[in-house]
Amino acid sequence: MSDESLIEFPCDFPIKIMGDNCDEFEAEIIRIVRQHVPDLGEAAIRQRQSGKGNYLAITVIIRAQSQSHLDALYRELTACKLAKMVL
Repeated sequence: MSDESLIEFPCDFPIKIMGDNCDEFEAEIIRIVRQHVPDLGEAAIRQRQSGKGNYLAITVIIRAQSQSHLDALYRELTACKLAKMVL
């Protein structure tokens, strides 16, 4: 089996993070993403509340530099106790 990625880098890559609809969740997710993507602009961040407003989905489109770059960001996001799901 090859270790090569099916993704060509660098590329724009969307990541969706879901959690409770609270300011703390939003702030922590953006802080984590900006550690890995310091030049993340506001236009690359989208938010959507669930139907009843209990949950918040944050989608960020990052410029992924490599598979290891994506892996490091996913590891940190999934380790965040406020994130219920990372896609």
